[in-house]
Amino acid sequence: MRLYKGYSGSLEFNDEDMVFHGRVLGIRDIVTFEAESADELVKAFHDSVDDYLAFCKERGTEPQKPYSGKLALRTTPEIHALLSKAAANDGKSVNQWISDTLAEVAQKRVDDGSTKVRTRAH
Repeated sequence: MRLYKGYSGSLEFNDEDMVFHGRVLGIRDIVTFEAESADELVKAFHDSVDDYLAFCKERGTEPQKPYSGKLALRTTPEIHALLSKAAANDGKSVNQWISDTLAEVAQKRVDDGSTKVRTRAH
């Protein structure tokens, strides 16, 4: 789903109930939405984000923000050395090289799967 106020959502289709189900991603709080059509789904997603933000404001708490930009990565010393060499070959820091490479691969995966909808049957 497209970002709305910085939030994104998952999407599943239940072919038994003929309903789309979704959840706001990247936060620990559980914020869900559902609809019977694509148009209704986008509205339900937006409404759920708006309701979540209003609920947090009412309670005087900060809403959780998705994706801080900080990502801890653990790997082997051999892979770390390999990453360092690849980054140096491209004239980049290891952090920048990993970020650029992950962005490229992730975008390709998203583009390749952009029309796929997961289905869930009971």
